[in-house]
Amino acid sequence: MSLAKLQDHVQSWQIYIERNPLIILLLVLSIWLFGYWNRNTPNPSKHAPDPYRGYPPIDPLPDFDWQTTEPLVFRPFKPKYHLTMALSTLDPSALIPMDKTYKQRMAHRATLLQAHRDVILGVNDPSCPRTRAAVSELYTFLLSTYLPTRYPRMFRLSTPAGGKPLLENRVTGRVVPAIFDADADASGSGSGSEPTIEALETLGQIVDEDFLILLPEVEAEVKVDGDDKRADSHAPERYILEAYTAYFPSGFDTRTKLGRRLAEIHEPVPGYAATLERSMDRFFARLEVGRFVQRVNWSVTTGTGLFAAFGGVHGSGAEGNGDGIQPGELDVDATVLRCERQTLHRLPQSRALVFAFHTYTYPIRAVKEEGLGDELATAIDGMKEGNVPEIHWYKRASVWGEAVKHYLRS
Repeated sequence: MSLAKLQDHVQSWQIYIERNPLIILLLVLSIWLFGYWNRNTPNPSKHAPDPYRGYPPIDPLPDFDWQTTEPLVFRPFKPKYHLTMALSTLDPSALIPMDKTYKQRMAHRATLLQAHRDVILGVNDPSCPRTRAAVSELYTFLLSTYLPTRYPRMFRLSTPAGGKPLLENRVTGRVVPAIFDADADASGSGSGSEPTIEALETLGQIVDEDFLILLPEVEAEVKVDGDDKRADSHAPERYILEAYTAYFPSGFDTRTKLGRRLAEIHEPVPGYAATLERSMDRFFARLEVGRFVQRVNWSVTTGTGLFAAFGGVHGSGAEGNGDGIQPGELDVDATVLRCERQTLHRLPQSRALVFAFHTYTYPIRAVKEEGLGDELATAIDGMKEGNVPEIHWYKRASVWGEAVKHYLRS
């Protein structure tokens, strides 16, 4: 193109713009909108897990629709009940399941928090920097990385100009900080509330999962008496429950477990000391960063809700042989198969262990309608025939067992 023709084109554009001044305004507005959108729209690669920090890659589910997704179904009962770890490998991307009950259960959690906050949230020592670091690491991984990466239609990450990253819950409309800086929040909080507790509260109001955070006991905590197995240099590290957020405890008050070792936490479980204690301690001590495992347990409950901190799941000395529900008198609508999907993994920076569980309840009527009534009835009897027969009493089968079996086989 010659210089003369180029000058003609430029002159034509000048005349066009002079006659249509709105074109300038539209152009400026378009540029501004483009910049605003890019600043507030999460970049998947930017928020992908950082391999140098030890987090695993998370596979996104860009088309996941929580409103049409059924809850996971577990039927883990077997003819004989053997007390074992029964662990299986878990894909890290499947750490937090979502389904169509999410919104309803989050509303239930909010109600429970108002009524039982001191039971639902707990920190053994709020001043402990190890505990703050572990809570910070779990919080930041889940809210800044896992949730917006795995479920982008449910959770949106954004960073306002000059601000810190925020996570928007597109289901509930709630917006929360995506990062919990343990050191900064511990020194700069002016709310009067304990920042670690606040972080646990936020976590439990965003994720429908319960979390127990365990750390190895420090030397100052180790007793030096003849009964302490840590005196043996070959004994594995012992893990202590240091913090938790637990909305759906299964028959125990989690507050009573704070600051206790695994063996002490499981003290009420028949056969734990003889059957599982050593292998559990070894496994917890040796679990590698990047390895995620899961297991599922089961029981039957009658008239007990998801929040069962004060009983209704495990047997007690007050329940004798004459207290059982009689066949034909079972409240079928209030009887459920209760399962916990339990997961365990190690945080890469703090090296804390995170024991998490998601509680599912299935109407006993549904189990029978699936044609599994006789299998479950056999499994109830099988509690007495496994390696720890006392499990039958521990799970209160002496109370509901005969009535439930009668219904399942009728």
